[in-house]
Amino acid sequence: QVQLVESGGGLVQAGGSLRLSCAVSGRTFSNYAVGWFRQAPGKEREFVAAITWRGNIAYADSVKGRFTISRDNTKTVYLQMNSLKSEDTAVYYCAGRLYGSTSRYDDAYDYWGQGTQVTVSC
Repeated sequence: QVQLVESGGGLVQAGGSLRLSCAVSGRTFSNYAVGWFRQAPGKEREFVAAITWRGNIAYADSVKGRFTISRDNTKTVYLQMNSLKSEDTAVYYCAGRLYGSTSRYDDAYDYWGQGTQVTVSC
């Protein structure tokens, strides 16, 4: 079993920054991948970014150049969000998959965190 716990959400003004964390625990494998997704009210969940433990990274076009995904040796994955816009407001989820690459599809991920709210005010 794998558990993921997000933290770091909050309220920020447009143009500001936030850093989300996703703490991963349980059994993982050498090519474990973690993705960040978000869901705004009334919208479908969408891919934001993903990283494998081997360092492969993918971003959605809407966040490229503003968000940075990274990981450390303690199985924590970070999402640094800069130049935030009102349209970034959503619940952000981290998700894990035991094998595979940086999929943009949420059904490719086996485990999900509880989500953390990010609100960007104008």
